[in-house]
Amino acid sequence: MAKKALEETAEAHTLLPLTPAVFHIMLALAGCESHGYGIMLEVERLTSGRLNLGPGTLYRSIQRMLLDGLIEETKDVRDTEEDDERRRYYRLTKFGLDVARQEARRLEWLVNAARERELLSQSKGADHDWQGDEGPR
Repeated sequence: MAKKALEETAEAHTLLPLTPAVFHIMLALAGCESHGYGIMLEVERLTSGRLNLGPGTLYRSIQRMLLDGLIEETKDVRDTEEDDERRRYYRLTKFGLDVARQEARRLEWLVNAARERELLSQSKGADHDWQGDEGPR
């Protein structure tokens, strides 16, 4: 069991760094499953509207993530009155969660390095906007 976990960690490392689109999709799926349009809305919400994944980027990323074993399509039966039966729902795999955590740690290290070099202020949340200096939108 420990050998399998070590192999997955080593394999996860080969997928890093993730593209911004893939990492945002993983953030959107962390803790819940969703369909493509739901993922697009959640990414928009998480980024306060600063990142809009277009359908081409979203579905190409989803296909790559399925092939890499980062996400899986869920087979749960849904209430067809409230949901379109053609929708495909996705969730992070255990491996995908491990990769997302490693990427988050990698990004945390980069943010800390940026603070040390005074590219960001030392207090978390003090730099309000990641696309300029105008503060929250």
